Amino acid sequence: MEFTGATACNGSQHDEHAKAYDLRHFLAYLQSHPIPLRCRLLHAKGTTVGPPKNAARLTRGRVESLKPRDHRYEINDPSCAGLQLRVAPTGVKSWHWRFYWHGSRARLVLGLWPKTSLAEAHEKAEAARGHLRRGIDPRRAGITSTSRVKPEAAPLEGPPQHSVAHLAREYMARHVQRQRRRPEYVQRILDAEVLPRWGSRDARTIKPREVIELLDEIADRAPVMANRVAGILSQMFRFGIHRAIVEATPVQLLYRPGGKEKPRARVLSEEELKAFLRNLDDACRFQRLPHVLRVLLLTLQRRSELALAEWREFDLKAKTWTIPDAHAKTGKGHVLPLSDWAVAELQKLKVMADGSRYVLPSGDKSQPIDPKYITRSVARCLKRFKKHGVAAFTPHDLRRTGRTGLARLGIKVDIAERVLNHARERMEATYDVHDYIDEKREALEKWAKYLAELRSDAGWKDETRPRIKVRTLGKTRFR
Repeated sequence: MEFTGATACNGSQHDEHAKAYDLRHFLAYLQSHPIPLRCRLLHAKGTTVGPPKNAARLTRGRVESLKPRDHRYEINDPSCAGLQLRVAPTGVKSWHWRFYWHGSRARLVLGLWPKTSLAEAHEKAEAARGHLRRGIDPRRAGITSTSRVKPEAAPLEGPPQHSVAHLAREYMARHVQRQRRRPEYVQRILDAEVLPRWGSRDARTIKPREVIELLDEIADRAPVMANRVAGILSQMFRFGIHRAIVEATPVQLLYRPGGKEKPRARVLSEEELKAFLRNLDDACRFQRLPHVLRVLLLTLQRRSELALAEWREFDLKAKTWTIPDAHAKTGKGHVLPLSDWAVAELQKLKVMADGSRYVLPSGDKSQPIDPKYITRSVARCLKRFKKHGVAAFTPHDLRRTGRTGLARLGIKVDIAERVLNHARERMEATYDVHDYIDEKREALEKWAKYLAELRSDAGWKDETRPRIKVRTLGKTRFR
């Protein structure tokens, strides 16, 4: 309470008033000179707005009996402080809960009658009051999805410090950017799956059931993505505990929401490899895609390593490709020998790059393409591949096919694994730093020769080989 007072005294009365020098005279003075007082309530950070006196209690029957008027009006429920029923001229009745937030009046829409009953409105109002006592804005607590209230104005430095958007921003800046090799992947998942739904929510009010519902929705359309989102959410809320943004994590899962992920086992058969190599140009709808797929098949490297590659990584005269640590999935790059066939395909890609420093530049040639562009391009050509006898596959299946082919050709396991640059055991990686460049070159030359034999079978013309004139039965043909 803040009190202000005013007396009707003037200068001539001042001496008389000053005689009230002790408590007895002062009390007598107050009785003979009443002082009008004016009161003004100073609201705390969050308080409710109470009902007016002598207001009739709301019941189901009374709510049903309320008729629309030519203007909107509100009816307060004295049994629940702050609860109000609003009746629109159209007859629509909605529940509202009024409260003070930082000294300003605020309103939370709880739902529409009769979908939200009187009892449910009471429950939501009590839940909102509980959040208010904890210093949480009920509008950010996810109590109802029908709220049309303007959110609290964000401070200049960013989102409110307990919002999911703020938690995600801190998580990205202070953990993901420093620890992950491709932080943009995490940011894309947050932007697509989490922030549109919870961005303005207070992170302290997210409940385990809400996490389950979100992950179930994702799992119904993309089980693997549900597992990725679950992992990111779990890590993000544990980071929030570390940063004192939340007190506990709502991600309490017993198993992966998308189920156990089965590793892909798709390998192109020898007949499919023949059809793939002979009909690649006809099956692809995009000019450089055949050369990209041949390079991936000949080198057995990951699509991202080729998509992000720059020409400075290649020495076409020495026939080597030095993959940097920043592009390698394991974080450890390596030197890869190139076969003559792979060099020829790369030279064609260099002509198509038209002076760009990237092997696979984007449209404006200022940056490389997204690695997913290769996968999407292949997906658009699968019907054409099927016509040539090649079942559905992904670019990574070519890498698996090549690893299987190296084993079939008798390449030692450790050499084949080094060609693919798979992660090695810590002890071996620490003490064996030999690059095995000669062994890898021998393996890839053997693999390229095997593919060339498949491609050169009857029914296909190799334009890179010299054409030999052959005369049979009085006719001349070229072989």
